[in-house]
Amino acid sequence: MKAAILYKANTPLEVVDVQQQGAQTGEARVRVKAAGVCHSDWHIMNGDWTLPLPMVLGHEAAGIVEDVGAGVTNVKPGDHVIFSFRPQCGRCLYCSIGRSILCDGHQTARWMMLDGTCRLKRDGQDIFQMARIGTFAESVVCPAEMLVPIRKEMPWPQAALMGCCVPTGVGAVTRCAQVEAGASVVVIGCGGVGLNVVQGARLAGARLIVACDLLDNKLEYAREFGATHTINASRQNVVDTVRGLTGGRGADYAFDAIGGEATTLQILDSIRPGGTAVIVGMAAMNVRAPITPYMMALQEKTIRGTMYGSVRPNIDFPRLVDLYLDGRLKIDQLVSRTYRLEEINEGFTALRTGQVARGVVVF
Repeated sequence: MKAAILYKANTPLEVVDVQQQGAQTGEARVRVKAAGVCHSDWHIMNGDWTLPLPMVLGHEAAGIVEDVGAGVTNVKPGDHVIFSFRPQCGRCLYCSIGRSILCDGHQTARWMMLDGTCRLKRDGQDIFQMARIGTFAESVVCPAEMLVPIRKEMPWPQAALMGCCVPTGVGAVTRCAQVEAGASVVVIGCGGVGLNVVQGARLAGARLIVACDLLDNKLEYAREFGATHTINASRQNVVDTVRGLTGGRGADYAFDAIGGEATTLQILDSIRPGGTAVIVGMAAMNVRAPITPYMMALQEKTIRGTMYGSVRPNIDFPRLVDLYLDGRLKIDQLVSRTYRLEEINEGFTALRTGQVARGVVVF
């Protein structure tokens, strides 16, 4: 089978043949049908996140279960599934309190199977899998607990995006911040995740949704997804403009869908006293943001982080699929381009240059 492997940071992915071991106890083998091209993969490719290589990247995907190992009961051959890039052991503290995104029930490295071994080899060398799945591959063997069955009428490119950018963005609003109807919301960054923050705010009934980006084409996407106002941060001061739209106070909620020092400080400065700022985008590991503790206390501001939108995949993925199939969630508009696996490096070029809302590799 073919897979896209990163052998060294700041080099292209290599699409090559690899050998795959079958599903072991507690695992399943899935034929991948579509996989999204995400900034989290790019963080590994450009060295922002230093993980062991070689590794098959990819974590936002959907496919068909082909076979399962011993003890697997949550999926069966023929099921259509979305990959969850977080495990769900069902036993640890976080799973027990309904925050499975923080699951810490497995002690093995996040790029190996739960038994500490690999399922992929090339020329006798172990190949790691990003987040234990590595979905830039024709087939994936992974822990079955990381697979969520969905309705079979869901189209594959759209199903793939349910694996990362849709739940991360929508969940940041509805699960993490719990934005209420009538609230004012600011979203910084209008890529795949940011656009889903925008439509999450629309679903929550926010009255004012201000989308900010440096690119006019991204702001056009944001208007389509529900933004009431847009700010091009290369020409306008984000904080001053937000205050102008909110009677001088600032917004009730602000979301950083990029992840970086400047944008973290912008969301803090954009919220009103008593407001909530949420970091959604994943920054490079070495990024720091100098907040002002005095102002945080004086104005009772809250800053929160969210991983994967704080969703519960087993519950929320099927619900998001229902919302899409009922016409209440825009996902078709996210799929800007599709690629063959052999074209995957073109997908990352388009991602880096802001040409797409989301690119998807279709198998």
